[in-house]
Amino acid sequence: MMELQGSDFDGTKLSKSGTIPVLFTASWCPYCRMFAPIFESRLREERIEGALVDLSDLGNRLWDSFRVEIVPTVIVFKDGEAVLRKDGIPGVGLEPTIMVDIVQVVIGEATTKR
Repeated sequence: MMELQGSDFDGTKLSKSGTIPVLFTASWCPYCRMFAPIFESRLREERIEGALVDLSDLGNRLWDSFRVEIVPTVIVFKDGEAVLRKDGIPGVGLEPTIMVDIVQVVIGEATTKR
């Protein structure tokens, strides 16, 4: 699991070809601490490279750039473009089926934006 910083969004890691799910989180968020291990474990099971961004100390730039209004938020990037977005807390917006959606997009079974 890569840990991304603000500078990683300036065209380097996410603009490469390929698909990568990114979990936007914050250290002060109890739902993030609950969901992050599930996210990491499932991606590891499926051998999918993923990334984690802790927005706690990054100021508003990334919050605004990706319109993150609530954490945790998962955005799947394909060739640098967001192709899937899930916002919210586990059980409300990030229910367990989110991982099914993420895996399908990354391995190419789902091709439409959601």
